[in-house]
Amino acid sequence: MNKVPITVKGAKKLQDELYQLKSVDRPKVIDDIATAREHGDLKENAEYHAAREQQGFIEGRIKDIEGKLGNAVIIDVTVVNANGKVVFGATVDVADEETGDELSYQIVGEDEADIKNNMISIGSPIARALIGKEEGDVAEVQTPGGLRSLEIVEIRYI
Repeated sequence: MNKVPITVKGAKKLQDELYQLKSVDRPKVIDDIATAREHGDLKENAEYHAAREQQGFIEGRIKDIEGKLGNAVIIDVTVVNANGKVVFGATVDVADEETGDELSYQIVGEDEADIKNNMISIGSPIARALIGKEEGDVAEVQTPGGLRSLEIVEIRYI
């Protein structure tokens, strides 16, 4: 299976969720199932069925996270020698040359992408256009609205 890049912060977030699922949520749902079984007939026991459904969700999510972490390559951008270039994990401040709008993006893995928090996937058109560029360079990005020119104002490795 292919290795997938992930930031240190993204890996920590997944590890924390995995810990929560295994040490808190899983034992709680097991207790809920045991309690519901004590109420008698399982065919018409809504609490039992809800707890079993929750258990299935928890087990599926645990398997999903373990798979993601197993295929992850954790990249710490603070120790990467990027020589002033845009690399995976970098935070890039850009200015749209047409509108003058200033934006900031962090380039992250597919699973970490969250456009509301300005975290864009390494596979996105904007990230692909920015990778390898330096401060002062202009990245041409083809978007559904047309070609955009983004000037790189600052690159941070945080």
